[in-house]
Amino acid sequence: MTENKNIKGQPDVLPAALFGLCPHCGQKTLFANAIKFSDKCRSCGLDFSQYNVGDGPAAFLTLIVGAIILGLALAVEANFHPPFWVHLLLWVPLTVGAVVGALRVSKAILLILEHRNQAREGSIDTRDGE
Repeated sequence: MTENKNIKGQPDVLPAALFGLCPHCGQKTLFANAIKFSDKCRSCGLDFSQYNVGDGPAAFLTLIVGAIILGLALAVEANFHPPFWVHLLLWVPLTVGAVVGALRVSKAILLILEHRNQAREGSIDTRDGE
């Protein structure tokens, strides 16, 4: 297996995902808004639309964050018995923030790794005589 070393200007995967940096030039141009990718990098012109990250991370993140929030909500209820409105004030914003934040980072990681590994759509290799 070959190692994918960063070339000059390419940020590391985690900082690039956290700060929305272009995987090619390192400028902060990856996202157009909270979770939508820009069409292309405004600095180097890398076309982000050629990468297909999909919506796979959304389902897993919703389940994972939901399980964590549920555990926290049950612990708060068991220990403090707050009124229902306190639960609404605590858990709704926390859930939305955690899902959107984690979704942004996970989608960015997938796009960056797809760029680094030069991943493309698969095709069937047909060979003569087989």
